[in-house]
Amino acid sequence: MTRQKLFLILAATTALGALGIGAVRARDLPDISTGFFANILCSETFVSGLDPVRTFAETTSAMPGSGLLTWATDYRVDRARKDVTVTLFGLFRSRAVYRDGVGCTLDHDHPLVDAAVPTDDQPAAALLREIAGPAVVAPATPQLAAALDRAFAEPDAPPFRHTRAIVIVKDGRIVAERYAEGFGVDTPLLGFSATKSVVSALIGILVRERKLARDAPAPIAAWQGEGDPRHAITVDQLLRHTAGLALGSSLQANIGSALEPVNRMKFVEDDMAACAESAALETAPGGTWNYHDGNYLVLSQLIRDATGGRPADVLRFAQRELFAPLGMNHVTLQFDGAGTLEGSSQMLASARDWARFGQLYLNDGVVGGKRILPVGWVNYSAAPTPGAFVGYGAGFWTNLGDSKGAAYRIQQGWPRDALFAKGSIGQYVIVIPSEHLVIVRFGRTANWPLDADGVSRLVAESVAATSGKAKLADN
Repeated sequence: MTRQKLFLILAATTALGALGIGAVRARDLPDISTGFFANILCSETFVSGLDPVRTFAETTSAMPGSGLLTWATDYRVDRARKDVTVTLFGLFRSRAVYRDGVGCTLDHDHPLVDAAVPTDDQPAAALLREIAGPAVVAPATPQLAAALDRAFAEPDAPPFRHTRAIVIVKDGRIVAERYAEGFGVDTPLLGFSATKSVVSALIGILVRERKLARDAPAPIAAWQGEGDPRHAITVDQLLRHTAGLALGSSLQANIGSALEPVNRMKFVEDDMAACAESAALETAPGGTWNYHDGNYLVLSQLIRDATGGRPADVLRFAQRELFAPLGMNHVTLQFDGAGTLEGSSQMLASARDWARFGQLYLNDGVVGGKRILPVGWVNYSAAPTPGAFVGYGAGFWTNLGDSKGAAYRIQQGWPRDALFAKGSIGQYVIVIPSEHLVIVRFGRTANWPLDADGVSRLVAESVAATSGKAKLADN
């Protein structure tokens, strides 16, 4: 290690000391920081077709404390090779590589597992009634137009909203949608942790097919040793983030959270699931709620094992059982270097496709007369997890129960029965069964202060503008 490199590591470690971050974890900061940005820039440049300058600026503006490092961060987009390289201080480097059909993967200088898209399947007809024609749907009422105006308006001072897309679906049809400049009805949008809700749905399908059991121990090979306490971890506990694995937290998006062990797993390791599965227990399974991405990497391993073992098998399964029936035609699932679905945060889909996913939960897991999710799975997904102060169910956030998060949202005008997929820095797929309403909002907004993204007002105004005698969509 050169003297200059050591000095820069020590300087970064000293700066992070003020945030209470230890030197042992701080040494991973360059790889985590550069890996995070390489992944997003690659995904949004080569999958979404967005301007990388805009992506970098809007993402960093949504992450408090990122200025400590972004001044020393550089990136290079190679459109010929379809990769993105991000450097820190000109010394530390991460590279993400785009591959057709499977998006971007961090390349840690090891061979990437082949994740070729299956080509032997005939496209299936969608069972969900089409939610709109090809053109952007103008707001159906002045009240909806005003709600969108406010949702896209920027405040005079930070934090800015950077709203990218809003789609409002009532009774199975879009009644209002709007996109920021550079975005459209077909633009794939990175879901961040909204991806977890899709993984929950895929797990539900495997439960329906009796390939997994919700309340049985998760069949992870690494946990089968004699006396291994992790053998007791169930699929339900992974879905609810009560498995007890010692990987830190994934709740925040700021410079401090970058040093959580879970982010070393995501941005330093090739085999993310194996890393998560190697974690020791911090608490007894089922005893404590702790939201982190490792739980959903383990679930992604279960999906891979149950569908055939190859990335192509996962893609075929997801397309056949979920995306095709819903007519979700602009979806990209991304994988880690070992070929496991990065199911904690790396799915992209158009805003309309995210809305179609919400419709499945609005209609109790049934589409076109075909049951996709098990009987009762939607209610199970919304059932509150004890100790989850934000209001969390099984793969979805929920307003049921007595959590602080649910109480706050209801006070802000959210209906009690709302459940929603939520991704960091401003991604929402909100399902309100009592109103037969799905609201999709995507953007780049800081997680704090609460409602910086304006989503509570959007929900309250959308409900008010569309209320009346509800009629269940004929799907």
